[in-house]
Amino acid sequence: MKLFRYFPVAFDSIAANKMRASLTMLGIIIGVAAVLTILGIGRGASESILGEVASQGTTRLTISPVTETEGEGAGSPVQTLTMGDVKALADPAFHPDVVEVVPQYAGNLQLVAGSNNSQVRVTGTTAAYADVLRLEMAEGRFLTEEEVTQMNNVIVIGTTVASDLFERTQVVGESVRISGEPYTVVGVLEESGNAGFGSNDESAFIPIGAAHGRVFNVPRYRGEYVVTSISADALSEERVEAAELQIEQTLRLRHGLNEEDDNDFSISTQASLLETIDTVTGTLTLLLSSIAAISLVVGGIGIMNIMLVSVTERTKEIGLRKALGAHTSDVLLQFLIESLVLTLLGGLIGIAISYGAALLVSRIPNFSFDLLIGVDAVLMAVGVSAGCGLVFGLYPAMRATQLDPIEALRYE
Repeated sequence: MKLFRYFPVAFDSIAANKMRASLTMLGIIIGVAAVLTILGIGRGASESILGEVASQGTTRLTISPVTETEGEGAGSPVQTLTMGDVKALADPAFHPDVVEVVPQYAGNLQLVAGSNNSQVRVTGTTAAYADVLRLEMAEGRFLTEEEVTQMNNVIVIGTTVASDLFERTQVVGESVRISGEPYTVVGVLEESGNAGFGSNDESAFIPIGAAHGRVFNVPRYRGEYVVTSISADALSEERVEAAELQIEQTLRLRHGLNEEDDNDFSISTQASLLETIDTVTGTLTLLLSSIAAISLVVGGIGIMNIMLVSVTERTKEIGLRKALGAHTSDVLLQFLIESLVLTLLGGLIGIAISYGAALLVSRIPNFSFDLLIGVDAVLMAVGVSAGCGLVFGLYPAMRATQLDPIEALRYE
């Protein structure tokens, strides 16, 4: 095809001005590499967080008190969830789609072991907590039903807590003190490998009765100890909505809410949490990519500038070609393709740099996520690079076609 004859001409022109061509491509290289890297970071972080949440089970429901919006307690949760609610929800006759109900009362406490101490989030709960939240043990075991019933002084801790208090993780059988009272370590949780969302590395767990009766100054509501949240497991993924409806109906009846009253609790599912996380990470990635894409615009303007200079430098050449019978379309295509080649080469180098960054990150020990650069992102980068070449190369190419052959031949 006639079109392909202009590519060798474009490469010869670029080869004749290597330094200028390299500097011209720099904006496109940086822009494409930045956009792809940020997209890879966003996608990798999203996959990591979503995988962490999904690993805790897609059938879990979390019931939490709502937050007070007015008055002196604004911003604080309304403590209306109680152990009575937990017992009611555990009744299979009224909740056939709910298989486990687990109460939690949590707060920050200081744990002491010898001369070491650490501020830890301590949660009072039951033996079923490990199953509902899919906890894995690195050593020992989780709480037993007997220990929960008898309110024994036992504790399960995360790996970070074990390291902070004992400077090692093999600590089953050791003792820690809470408010001066000794608790025996019966288990250490498997390291989550993520200090952020969903990590239990800096947490500890004790029987719910011990939390209510001895550790925390827990208030009562309607004669029952309150809880900070309740976790429940649905029968299956397909029955999550049915389980949510059964829980909502029971709690509304127990809390004496009328038809026009809003819930004084909230129910969240793993599916809704996954959807929210996906939306947030997608929005942040789009925002950061848009900022990085500014460098593509700057690179495109640089290409336009250099192509205008090139047209001026090659005025005599253009005049000679037109005098020898070259059509306007020939001159237009020559400069358009030269601009296109510049941006495509810059785009390919940018893609190579982003893949290099992804490979480098994948080899960093204990890095929390990988850079995931998909084929769709690469195709987008190639398309954007080509688009920049065509858009920013069009004006210089049109300037070249408007040169008068006789005047061009006289140009010095």
